[in-house]
Amino acid sequence: MDQELCFTPASALAHAIRTRDLSPVELVQAVIERAQALDPVLNALCTPTYDSALAQAREAERQVMGGAPLGPLHGIPTTVKDLAFTRGVRTMGGSHVFRERVPELDHVHVERMRAAGAISIGKTTVSEFGWKGNGDCPLTGITHNPWKPGMNAGGSSAGAAVCAAAGLGPVHQGSDGAGSVRMPAAFCGVFGMKPSFGRIPYHPMPNNGFISHVGPLSRTVADSALMLQALAGPDDRDQTSLEAPPEDFMARLGHGIDGLRIAYSPDLGYLQVDPDIAALVRDAALAFEDAGCRVDEVNPGWGDPIEMEHCLFASSYAGTLGPLLERWADRMDPGLVAIIRHGMRYSAADYCRAQGERLDYYGRVHAFFQRYDLLLTPSLSVAAFPADRLIPAHWAQHEWDWLRWAGFSYPFNLTWLPAATCPCGFNADGLPAGIQIVAGRFQDARVLRAARVFEQLRPWAGHRPALPAH
Repeated sequence: MDQELCFTPASALAHAIRTRDLSPVELVQAVIERAQALDPVLNALCTPTYDSALAQAREAERQVMGGAPLGPLHGIPTTVKDLAFTRGVRTMGGSHVFRERVPELDHVHVERMRAAGAISIGKTTVSEFGWKGNGDCPLTGITHNPWKPGMNAGGSSAGAAVCAAAGLGPVHQGSDGAGSVRMPAAFCGVFGMKPSFGRIPYHPMPNNGFISHVGPLSRTVADSALMLQALAGPDDRDQTSLEAPPEDFMARLGHGIDGLRIAYSPDLGYLQVDPDIAALVRDAALAFEDAGCRVDEVNPGWGDPIEMEHCLFASSYAGTLGPLLERWADRMDPGLVAIIRHGMRYSAADYCRAQGERLDYYGRVHAFFQRYDLLLTPSLSVAAFPADRLIPAHWAQHEWDWLRWAGFSYPFNLTWLPAATCPCGFNADGLPAGIQIVAGRFQDARVLRAARVFEQLRPWAGHRPALPAH
């Protein structure tokens, strides 16, 4: 098995396949062999589909040799998150409730991955129903951080981030309802992006207050741009999908950010951050001055939205999953059960008030992005901590509220803004830190351009976790 092939970017692989310098079968076989060797340790794939992937690779090769039209991801190995419906392939949602569910349809983004020519080697692990930023669940167990086994890989797109970091395919599908692309990407030292809400259609859509976005995880910015290009665009099945076709993200990737107005907030005015993470992110933020930008340290002045977040987040889980408790509570994640029960305490009036507060909050955020083109923050307040904990031991404990150590994520789900995380160094324990890049709504290309500039200033893709060579 060619390890270097497994770490080659999707953009280069796609070109090699088109020019017949690389066989899709050779590529997919190499990634499958690496997954078979490493996943018993990592636990990132809950439902492998290796036989199907090889069959698709053989068909992809026939199409190349026959001169058929090829999609932008033709022959590229990928994965699909276990929250996404996959026709004919088990979709458990990380829960005993659905451990035998086999959908009869694909989510629209899965349809588009197939149409683009991507080949899934399996479904990736998630926290139960995607409820938390930790990479464990009662059904599939702990998904291990590839930089240090036993440490949190993040959630809920845990397996996707681990696959990206470990070379089990170059680009992976995640979804993000409170940071679930950006958190695992930050913990695992890869790039992850939550595009503007509606950029990638989401159908069937979860009933969680229009906060969940689909987005890519990869080792390079260009690979995520390539996947975003393939998945974006309107679809009437999602009434919130954006009408306009997407920009050419790949073509604009190298346009630079010279002269952009950049704000840096170390804490959004209210969040606690561990000193080692704060120092790494501050240094990374100042690097943008080397790209011709002025960086202002600011307190955005939006206020502390945590009580609003508690109401909206917990109420959504209560409304969706509350009916399951009578039968399934003893087999569900105890923290998920606790947040569902907490959500049941809110009234309809409470929920409506919180929605009004959300609208006011967006108004303040929107006004800020009239003054600044980009906002930089830590991706997370902490580095990875032991995977069997909901909250780091040195933080205040709570039976379900993990949002405080991940508080930089959820505000941009509530406001539908594009946000990405870039690796920005390692702490003394060798664990990754991430810097978050946020722009105003619809400015997905600007986020990608800024991430690409930072990637060039502080290259990260060459850093690989010390996994066994296979």
